[in-house]
Amino acid sequence: MKKKRLKIWIVIIFAIICLGLCIYSIYNIVIWKLNVDSNNDINEKVKEYINIDDDGTENYDIDFKSLRIINSEVVGYIKVNGTNIDYPVVQGTNNSYYLKHNLKKEYNIAGWIFADYRNKLDGSDKNLIIYGHNTKDGSMFGSLKNILDSTWQNNKNNLQVILVTEKGQFKYQVFSTYSIEPEDYYINTNFNSDTDYEKFLKTIKNRSNHDYSVSISTNDKILTLSSCMNAGQKRVVLHAKLIEGED
Repeated sequence: MKKKRLKIWIVIIFAIICLGLCIYSIYNIVIWKLNVDSNNDINEKVKEYINIDDDGTENYDIDFKSLRIINSEVVGYIKVNGTNIDYPVVQGTNNSYYLKHNLKKEYNIAGWIFADYRNKLDGSDKNLIIYGHNTKDGSMFGSLKNILDSTWQNNKNNLQVILVTEKGQFKYQVFSTYSIEPEDYYINTNFNSDTDYEKFLKTIKNRSNHDYSVSISTNDKILTLSSCMNAGQKRVVLHAKLIEGED
């Protein structure tokens, strides 16, 4: 009888644990969905502050004054063709805050699109870095993984990235796309010499899974986009050089 009762209790405890895990998983899914939907709603509402000229030149007119009423840390706007990346960019005092806070600075596990806190965004940095979460619905940087597909890579319309700041509109030419294990090398913002920078550029260009036939030199300034993939086991990375908009 004792053994039978013990088996019954084991089954009951196991069932309770399984039920608890199931409830916890459902809770996380619901919270994630609510957070993602909230961010999508916010981005739709701020679209009224982002206008494109109708003359076919793809010139962007961004109402930064209105965006900064929502969040004083808005520093730009980014658009990547062939993806869903079409967002205001913020910049905090670290690279952690906007991993779990949205444009309104509300706690949100989908985060927001943000520039590396070490960057100045005054045109002086050699490597300007922007991050975003890889969300399952394709929002934020969830569609950045498109850059690894040959269809995306072979479409010339996708290979120029637009970044707009209060200093003006900047256009970048893609020269490298790849996935890699988590590391700090490609998000380096400080180079001791042109020799170090030249080595850096050569390394990240050679990593590319596609040959974009774009030359790169120490005179160039670059934009780096980074997101996680494979449950954080990998990073998907895009590098592009500035070709238009520099003072």
